[in-house]
Amino acid sequence: MREFDLIARIRERVTARGDVLLGIGDDCALLEVPVGLQLAITSDTLNAGVHFPPETRPFDIGWKSLAVNLSDLAAMGAQPAWCTLALALPEASAEFVDGFLDGFLELAAQHGVALIGGDTTAGPLSVNVTAHGFIEPGQALRRDGARAGDEVWVSGTLGDAAGALSQWRSAERVDPTLRLRLDRPVPRVALGRALRGVATSCIDISDGLLADLGHVCRASDLGARVDALPTSAALQAAFDPEQRRALQMTGGDDYELCFTAPAACCGAVLAAAEAGAVPVTRIGVIMRGKDVQAIRADGDSWKPPHAGFEHFA
Repeated sequence: MREFDLIARIRERVTARGDVLLGIGDDCALLEVPVGLQLAITSDTLNAGVHFPPETRPFDIGWKSLAVNLSDLAAMGAQPAWCTLALALPEASAEFVDGFLDGFLELAAQHGVALIGGDTTAGPLSVNVTAHGFIEPGQALRRDGARAGDEVWVSGTLGDAAGALSQWRSAERVDPTLRLRLDRPVPRVALGRALRGVATSCIDISDGLLADLGHVCRASDLGARVDALPTSAALQAAFDPEQRRALQMTGGDDYELCFTAPAACCGAVLAAAEAGAVPVTRIGVIMRGKDVQAIRADGDSWKPPHAGFEHFA
């Protein structure tokens, strides 16, 4: 396909709606921001071989490229609304584009997200999405709100996506349950919304639990202790305890929410989890200090080989 045929193919898949005054096809989109709400904006780039294995199905690439952005909105407690898509392709394959849009737009429909514009270009496979959401003034879940004595919680289970990536890199058979977590992370939007007014801080786990909780601690000028890790049956079956601990503490790519809340709010946290239809686990506590300490089941401290993923390390 030529470039403008590619754009037309994308535009044909997009449904018009009232808050998008002008969408795909002009130099800019024109949008109607609801009165009384603030606009939350996030952007992520996914590159082949870095963020997903090169043989990943187009459907899953489309899904994940939007999911990681919706996860950022979830971590702020925002309601997703719009997104743009910048797509670099080695070749303009109709089969790839259709499969990509199948995944991308399926997840967009689940969360009421309108694709409003973007860009297409030739180059190594790369996807950039910018997502926009709405948040009530003063209700955003930020990284700098944790307080000493707060409990640390996470949604879902940790280490599954990193486990799949470890198996793939080792040329082993990749467990399909773990691979699904890598290819199709589930953004915890409903949980993020339900945590407004309950959580004191929040972040999504993209680069590893210790690294991302460390961002919260630095922003809040505090430390933390982690002494529990929710584990899936698939991860437990595939890796020994020491391997699991490393994957769960430093692996990332699960896009679960890590958040803090006062101990007195335990009931409200569990109610938010029920509203978000996802289990949550208390994994530790916020403390005075600077370090994020990882504690083994026997009470000894555990020193990770690294805190998490870094692009330029």
